[in-house]
Amino acid sequence: MKTFSLLALLLLLNGAIAQNAARPNFLFVISDDHRWDVLSVVQREQEAQGKIARFPWFKTPHLDKLANQGVRFRNAFVVNSLCSPSRASFLTGRYNHLNGIANNFTPFPQNNVTWAGELRKAGYATGYIGKWHMDSQKGQRPGFDYSASYVGHGRYDDCPFEINGVSQPTKGYVDDVATDFAIDFLKKSKDKPWALVVGYKAPHADFTPPERLKNAFAGEQANAVPNMNSGPPYRDNWRVTQDATPVSGKVPAHLNYMRCVAGVDDNVGRLMQALDEQGESENTVVVYAGDNGFYLGEHRLGDKRSAYEESLRIPLIVRYPKLKLQNAIEDRMALNIDLAPTFLDFAGVPIPETMQGKSWRPLLEQKPKPTLWRDRFFYEYFWEQQRGGSPPTLTALRTEKAKLIHYKDHPEWSELFDLSADPYETKNLYNDANYTALRREMESEHEKQKASVGYVIPPYASDPEKIPPQVAQAINRWVLEFRFDKDGERILAASTRLNAGAITQGAILGEGRDGKKALRLDGKSYVEVPKSEALRPDLKAWAIEATFKAEKPDGMIVARGGASNGYALFLEKGRPVFAITSANQLSRVTAPVEVTNRWVTVRARLTADKQLKISIDGQEIASAKARDYINADPKEDMQIGVDRGSQVFGAANVPEFTGLIEFLRLYSGALP
Repeated sequence: MKTFSLLALLLLLNGAIAQNAARPNFLFVISDDHRWDVLSVVQREQEAQGKIARFPWFKTPHLDKLANQGVRFRNAFVVNSLCSPSRASFLTGRYNHLNGIANNFTPFPQNNVTWAGELRKAGYATGYIGKWHMDSQKGQRPGFDYSASYVGHGRYDDCPFEINGVSQPTKGYVDDVATDFAIDFLKKSKDKPWALVVGYKAPHADFTPPERLKNAFAGEQANAVPNMNSGPPYRDNWRVTQDATPVSGKVPAHLNYMRCVAGVDDNVGRLMQALDEQGESENTVVVYAGDNGFYLGEHRLGDKRSAYEESLRIPLIVRYPKLKLQNAIEDRMALNIDLAPTFLDFAGVPIPETMQGKSWRPLLEQKPKPTLWRDRFFYEYFWEQQRGGSPPTLTALRTEKAKLIHYKDHPEWSELFDLSADPYETKNLYNDANYTALRREMESEHEKQKASVGYVIPPYASDPEKIPPQVAQAINRWVLEFRFDKDGERILAASTRLNAGAITQGAILGEGRDGKKALRLDGKSYVEVPKSEALRPDLKAWAIEATFKAEKPDGMIVARGGASNGYALFLEKGRPVFAITSANQLSRVTAPVEVTNRWVTVRARLTADKQLKISIDGQEIASAKARDYINADPKEDMQIGVDRGSQVFGAANVPEFTGLIEFLRLYSGALP
């Protein structure tokens, strides 16, 4: 009896080992804003085909090698070209109007069904490392056993990471650090199959490359393309007639963007080397993708969101050595919603009926062409309340040869392009009588696809027709006052608008001057102030006043927001700097005097006539013109002593404050 039991146990163990060995591992590497053609393999291909290669000098040797060892999809797209929505679609296999993430300002629902959660239930070890970016969501990432991630956009250098939700400082370039965490995960995940996501911050604005690449490609320029003077219909001030003279010759190459992509390429090389060293390459499905495309001057645009090719096309490479594919090309349409069913298919895990994507497995295994494989798809984007940048809510149909774009409540803006004859989308055929048949065909198919995906505008999505006119007004008073004279775990505001902040990570109330209490910050501690309606900085004029004694020449005094919209008051080489960001545009002013190691009161103002001003001890000593007011209320909380999470554009690499802060207050409106 004992012998039989032991034999049965051995058979069970051997069966489990064999099952684990048969199941592949999964490594999904996703970068931020990496457009489809910023790969040297694509640049070489375009040159060979006689097409315009915009960046023929650009090199991505590790991504090229990955493509040479696997399959490169030349027609890969996202169903919503925006960071958080696209990332949610990669995870859930669903369109954004259904998965709960239709904009950049919504935390990922904990109850979403994801490929990671399904693999986890099937016995996989799961990990998420690096950029998550679902609003400013904190904590362990839903569906994953392990996460080493950061809040919002994080920052390029010395970014704090949350290890399973617990924040800790790091040193170095953020994507290098993420790669270190990923390699450590690989070393510790040998007992069972694993699935890992590595999210890179680059090449997201503000396009800060690692130090080793800061001079790469110096002096290079890009080749212009025919659509650089073809403006979108929703930008009246940028609208250009169809007879506009095309831009030709050389144009600026956005070199820091390219350097950021080169940094991603470096780290992909490190990951592939780690797989080799761990003996995991043969049994690992590796997928590399960008979360959406990015305009580099085409259609007179930057950013993404709208439905032109540069925005919705992404790089997509798949390597799985067991498929015995080398330098393969796949031209059938792949979507970001396909990743989830693909991973589950290869793992032998049932694909939930709610997933709307299609497994790439029959394509990757080069089986006979699936009779039902897509040759068209539906695209959606939901307007976000951002001045100066966001397209309106739109839908689109993209087929193999044409594209139709509709803008909500603006039929006069509708666009139709014959992609076979006009791949750069320079000539709108919507009202051209010669293309009436194509227009009718596309309109009919648009409605079919719209119905098939269950399209609705989610109630939480910011839609211009559902948001009432701006009723918030400047309060024209001090809306926050911290007189650091209360002991305890919380610092209480002295104003009537009780914006209380929590002391975190060891901040203490110490002795200041003249017997007063003061907040002592040691370069690690800070105060977190929850956002509130009273603290909105997007109501034109805004002011900050702080009394402090800095013990180091560089340090953050107060900050809120990030690269899109926000503000920061900090010291740089001992000099006070006031910076604001507005729709990704930076404005800043620097005081001409040093204030380190002495008590000083600094007042920083954004005035009603768009001036940035700094006063020291009551005397105005610096001013500069601001590009605009702060365009939107930042989604993040405010911090005193640190810029935690998404970093305010223009305050890069500013360390935590070291010294004493006696008093800090904020004014909503124009100071009298």
